[in-house]
Amino acid sequence: MVDAVASATSTQTTSASKTDSKKASLDYDNFLKLLITQMKNQDPTNPMDPSAQVAQLATFSQVEQSIKMNTNLESLISASSLSNASSYIGKTITSADGQTSGVVKSVEVTAEGLSATTVAGSTIAIGQGIKISQTAS
Repeated sequence: MVDAVASATSTQTTSASKTDSKKASLDYDNFLKLLITQMKNQDPTNPMDPSAQVAQLATFSQVEQSIKMNTNLESLISASSLSNASSYIGKTITSADGQTSGVVKSVEVTAEGLSATTVAGSTIAIGQGIKISQTAS
């Protein structure tokens, strides 16, 4: 049960991280365009203060590093999801609504999260509220 909650949290975090990364990429590109436009259109008789320019470049660098860090975290979360996925195989899983149950044959990791396929061919989304138990031998 703990694996299911951790997996659901991991999946939600991955989706949120991808959305945040896309937003950051837009902000990153917009920031670069704004900085270049600002430098092109500055008044030659009253140029930008060098300390302000250095501060903007430092901000630019911080945004770039944040994007790289988010990419690395996404990779780590994805690897964690794959590790969690393998732990479901051979266990009995019951959907959150209690309508579908069966022994897990395979697990697929998609952008929407983890999805388990049972031996009987049913598909169960792995998320909050699912029940997992050891299969009796």
